[in-house]
Amino acid sequence: MPAHDPQNSGDSPKKGGWRRWLSLPSHAKTPEAAPLIAPLGAADGELTPRESWLPAKRRLLAQVADFLIDHGLEILPFTLSVAYDCVTGGSPQLAQRILERTEKGLPVTLKWLEEAHSAQARDATAEAMAKLVGQLEDSLSDFGRTMAGARDANGTYSVALEGHVADLQNAGQDMNLTGGDLIDRLTGLTRHMLNHTRTVESELVASEAQIRSLQTGLDEARLLANQDHLTGLPNRRAFDELFERELREAKLGDETLCVAFCDIDHFKRINDTHGHPAGDRVIRYVAETLGRIADAKCHVARHGGEEFAVLLRGINLGDAWARLDAAREEIAQKRLVNRANDRPFGRITFSGGIADALAYRNASAALKAADDALFAAKDSGRNRILIAGNLPQPLREVA
Repeated sequence: MPAHDPQNSGDSPKKGGWRRWLSLPSHAKTPEAAPLIAPLGAADGELTPRESWLPAKRRLLAQVADFLIDHGLEILPFTLSVAYDCVTGGSPQLAQRILERTEKGLPVTLKWLEEAHSAQARDATAEAMAKLVGQLEDSLSDFGRTMAGARDANGTYSVALEGHVADLQNAGQDMNLTGGDLIDRLTGLTRHMLNHTRTVESELVASEAQIRSLQTGLDEARLLANQDHLTGLPNRRAFDELFERELREAKLGDETLCVAFCDIDHFKRINDTHGHPAGDRVIRYVAETLGRIADAKCHVARHGGEEFAVLLRGINLGDAWARLDAAREEIAQKRLVNRANDRPFGRITFSGGIADALAYRNASAALKAADDALFAAKDSGRNRILIAGNLPQPLREVA
């Protein structure tokens, strides 16, 4: 049996295998394997460069191999790259998502890895775009204020010049011919300066209009960076910002705040039976239904894949559950048909978990409670909304 066979290892794939490829201590200690290649040797016991880095290289290769074997993944350029990034810390967010999925007993398949990797790349691009948009907005705001100040100063200068022209004309009427000629020259020069300032003011007004147009464009770019392209709902990055803001405002206003996760039931079967375009239409349908419960204090976002996140501020946990359950019931009562081939989808349902966000020490703990309630809902039969803290026991892992 191979040395890295999970059946022969002290760490099972679901309970301890991930500890090895994250370089965490496992529950059972095993002695290090003897080197496969004898050391080249060095005078007086000193290590050669090769002897120094060779053990570390072997450990890294073993961790990469453990990652692939623990998850039953084929040896492909993509999976090797993912494994290397996870064990070296090159992709901490993806490693965390894999760890969470493994601890829940869910498989890390090649298809899931590809989707997770693509989602992470989109999130990173959106994050970089949002940061750039924010920097541009700040720069434009500063420039706009400078332009407005310059226009105000130019307007003040124009008024002063107009006053000087009037004064010079009055003075010229009281002087002799020679003095009057000098006054005329000064008056003409001042008028020229006045015309120039008016031209500058017109250009400043045009520049301010361009700045406002650019700011409008940046606002639209920020909206796109925060919007899920399929459903039009806020995306995961926008949801994280919304949650922090709603949590802050709920605490300041002494209001309640509930957070929920919803996940379409048996969505893989929909994709496998009807294809991904049909699956996208089901996601949009669920998004539209959930979106109808949104208002100024209720936000619905697509958290990723077939999962949605909901924030409800200003209503108690029971009322929040009732509002979400009404949306679940509305969807469950419909019988949808795939118009591309007139085949029925059957009954579309979703499961959900909801938690009182202020009952937990921070946002992450509240999200985990809602997520645990979601998996309890899946585990207890699906098509239901469960409240965190009131879950059926014992809770077993969902395959």
